[in-house]
Amino acid sequence: MDQITVNIIWTLAILVIFIAIVLWAYSKRAQKGFEEAANLVFDDDKPSAEANKKRESSNNE
Repeated sequence: MDQITVNIIWTLAILVIFIAIVLWAYSKRAQKGFEEAANLVFDDDKPSAEANKKRESSNNE
C-alpha cells in the first residue's frame, strides 16, 4: 500500500467514527443520561455530616 491509500483509509475511518459519535449523541437512548448530567449543577442535595467527617479525616492523613 502506498501513502495515498493509507491516507484514504485513515480519513474514511475518522469519518465513520465521527458519524457514529454524532448518531450516538442525538439518539433517544442517550437523551435521558444527558439530561440528568445537565441537571447535576442544580442538584440541591448537600453532603451529610458523616461524609464531611470522612473527607476531613482523609485530608488529615
